[in-house]
Amino acid sequence: MFKKDKTQQAEEAVYGSINLIGAGTTIVGDVVSKGDIRIDGTVKGNINSTAKVVIGNSGLVDGSIVCANADISGTLQGDIKVSELLFLKSTSKLMGDINTNKMVIESGAIFTGKCNMGSEVKLTTNKDDNGKLNERKAESVVA
Repeated sequence: MFKKDKTQQAEEAVYGSINLIGAGTTIVGDVVSKGDIRIDGTVKGNINSTAKVVIGNSGLVDGSIVCANADISGTLQGDIKVSELLFLKSTSKLMGDINTNKMVIESGAIFTGKCNMGSEVKLTTNKDDNGKLNERKAESVVA
């Protein structure tokens, strides 16, 4: 009665996927994902995710991040827009502007930039004619 077709099953699998960029790996270019991303290596480009982005202790991102949630233990050199919760761990180094709804900063975290917190951050999706995701943008909405 309520059977899911293969396309729906494949989309659900993608949303639940976890992507890992391991230590010693360098990616040059933008990363777009519907699932969680953990970075222990290096990304030189922007990251867009509808889920959670984790930067591990050895992780380095040189670019902007747009996501729903973020845990940062490593280094981010760029702006970050988070629609829900940003968590800066004690080992994190963030050089860029923050736009988030909620934020937790542990003692020892390093942050240089501007912070806009408490405003709603809406994540919008741009799709091409075939319905494929091109890029994601974040818009701040002050209530």
